[in-house]
Amino acid sequence: MEKNKNESQTLTSSPLSPFTQPIRCIVKLGGAAVTCKNELEMINEEILQKVSGQLRQAMIASSEKPLGMDWSKRPGGSEICCNPEEFGDHSAMECSPFIVVHGAGSFGHFQASKSGVHKGQLNKPLVKGGFVATRISVTTLNLEIVRALAREGIPSIGMSPFSCGWFTSERHISSADLSSVAKAIDSGFTPVLHGDAVLDEIQGCTILSGDVIISHLAAYSKPKYVVFLTDVYGVYDRPPTEPDAILLKEIAVADDGSWSVVKPKLQNSIELTVAAHDTTGGMKTKISEAAMIAKHGIDVYIVKAATSHSLRALNGDLRSSIPDDWLGTVVRSLK
Repeated sequence: MEKNKNESQTLTSSPLSPFTQPIRCIVKLGGAAVTCKNELEMINEEILQKVSGQLRQAMIASSEKPLGMDWSKRPGGSEICCNPEEFGDHSAMECSPFIVVHGAGSFGHFQASKSGVHKGQLNKPLVKGGFVATRISVTTLNLEIVRALAREGIPSIGMSPFSCGWFTSERHISSADLSSVAKAIDSGFTPVLHGDAVLDEIQGCTILSGDVIISHLAAYSKPKYVVFLTDVYGVYDRPPTEPDAILLKEIAVADDGSWSVVKPKLQNSIELTVAAHDTTGGMKTKISEAAMIAKHGIDVYIVKAATSHSLRALNGDLRSSIPDDWLGTVVRSLK
């Protein structure tokens, strides 16, 4: 059994939850999936477009593609593509309540690691400069993801944890105003949050990862399921680049947050590595946060983005049973 050692607060239900309608799904859009992680601040446009299309299919139950909502000039273009008259003849499309949270990938991690923002000490000029630089980078990516979703007709709204009043205390979330997220959903929008540099009550500042944000959101919004979209097919028993790496199909979580691999049965221990530049914990944090969500009865699917397997997860097709031909990792409660 592997004991959960995540740094976020324990999930508890709260009568003060601002969410008034059920959330269907929270999606974690992995930074490594939608960016070229070895190329500084480079978006993987092909994957982002496919992911946005799959989210539209999962969220909007219509064979007709909704009108795009990105009325801004594309790089290299000379005009804004918008015909307001089309909206007058277009019927409103029902959009399932989703929350999207994305990681930073090749955005933000470099600035944060070089300046030590995650370690605090905001009084140091390097840290303060890195805090500003990190937020410029991650909000730039957030805007591009919001634009990609909007082009698919998803009414997406970018929301930065720093601007929405999220604070930490020794890296634990101490307060988070979720009212703006809930009000956005009530108004028919899809909130798009991201990993961010935030103020910390003890150490001055830190990095709040997208995985920790999802755990906190799940505690209060109680989604039907959560999907982590990554750049690999799921969780492996060792780095997936190794030839003998085995995909873990199912991980069971106990009431105390400890977890164990159910399928397949393993003989050896699991190696969870963290990239040197990753200030948010990498796969270790992802498994820990998934376990914290799953122990409250919410299934978590970790799957490769922009594949047929990710579409099935986003659609909720896996909630009743996991087909043998599905490639991914499901993390669920033992209950």
